[in-house]
Amino acid sequence: MEPISVSTTIDAPRESVFALLIDLGIRPSFTDHFMTELRLERLDPVGVGAAARFRLRDSNHWFDSVIDATEPPYMVRERGQTGRSNRVPTFTVWELAEGPSPDGCEATVTFWTEPATHIDRARERLIRGSRLRRDFKRALVRLRDLAEGDAHVERVGVAGREEALSHPG
Repeated sequence: MEPISVSTTIDAPRESVFALLIDLGIRPSFTDHFMTELRLERLDPVGVGAAARFRLRDSNHWFDSVIDATEPPYMVRERGQTGRSNRVPTFTVWELAEGPSPDGCEATVTFWTEPATHIDRARERLIRGSRLRRDFKRALVRLRDLAEGDAHVERVGVAGREEALSHPG
């Protein structure tokens, strides 16, 4: 799939938007309209190494994604896999640039895949790029609402986290 890229202006400091992006535990608060069944892959869902598994709406394939690089407060890069046997690499880059206002930023998300086989490219056509572009655009609008507001954010957790933390042995 060719890269899909969308942007929006957020009237909030870049640092606070960056903090929202590197925490996969709050990712559903702005992506649950098209990413479903999100499951965290480790106890600490923040920063490099944080990973999640999810499905795109109307897709029968799981997507895996891990934050593999950050440049605070400018960029969060994720890599992952999807498709049959998880053989299709996926990439997501969240970029935060200075915005038109002194306390704002311009947020851009870019998503693409690199299917290696003809079969994977054919199956990928079932994921419509125009719909995915709209979904990411809506996610950025929801991220903006989250960053600009002061509403409490619901966090997704790992099942059994309290027990895992209270029994270190």
